[in-house]
Amino acid sequence: MTARQPGAPMPPALRALIHSTTTHPARTIACPHCHAPAGRPCTLRTTSRHLPEPHPQRVSNWAQAAACPECQVEPKTPCHDAGRPLRYVHDRRTTEAKETAA
Repeated sequence: MTARQPGAPMPPALRALIHSTTTHPARTIACPHCHAPAGRPCTLRTTSRHLPEPHPQRVSNWAQAAACPECQVEPKTPCHDAGRPLRYVHDRRTTEAKETAA
């Protein structure tokens, strides 16, 4: 049996391109759930394994920078449903924040 030859290392420019297209814009703020600092991926508390997507609360906090088209609240104000505050923001607010960030 022959040994497998290692592949060529990935060029830094390609690594940066891949990282920039796969990074969620919510990583620009710290995560209130796992306490990951800004710029770092969220992790599982028990194993410290990096998660491919940020925690929902991190996305919600990040999306609050945009006004909500669903409940018409101003930026930095939590979403509400019939006057009751919601734990997370509306999906339309997250979509609008992503479009604004792009």
